[in-house]
Amino acid sequence: MSLRVIAGKARGRKLKTVPGDTTRPITDRVKEPLFNILGADVIDSNWWDVFAGTGAVGIEALSRGAVFVRFSDSNRVPIETIKFNVEHCGFKSQAEIRRADAFAYLSSPPDREFEYIYIAPPQYQEMWVKALELADENPGWLRGDGWVIVQLAPKEYKSLALESLEELEQRKYGSTLLVFYARK
Repeated sequence: MSLRVIAGKARGRKLKTVPGDTTRPITDRVKEPLFNILGADVIDSNWWDVFAGTGAVGIEALSRGAVFVRFSDSNRVPIETIKFNVEHCGFKSQAEIRRADAFAYLSSPPDREFEYIYIAPPQYQEMWVKALELADENPGWLRGDGWVIVQLAPKEYKSLALESLEELEQRKYGSTLLVFYARK
């Protein structure tokens, strides 16, 4: 699979992929409509790409005008890939890259607010449920008008009763489902 930045400052830059099958990079078929939905709201926004993998979502956000992206992943190889991709695209000064367990990190006291928290964990392990529930329990991570966006396989989806977040909408693109949540 060839990854690239679709639009903005780094448009056309090819991104390095993580070797093996430990990550599932977002396809252009999903990334383009995602950023079309968000539109100009990406400009001057802060993002947290929780299970960052290659960093493709956060890098696309930076390319389209986001001011800051935190990339986190628990494994060394994706972290090295993200560092390479961020530097290759010229966004090192706007990025923070942390090797961290997503669940422990989401459980910790917030040190920053984000307009967008993007959750795209490994499939079929219900990790998205745990991550979303932790974001719900710790709402200080999300700005009042911010969104949590979950990327998962459609057959993984189930409706959740959340305290501080509500589901806004779902969009299906082939074998990928994007679910958008906002504060109640």
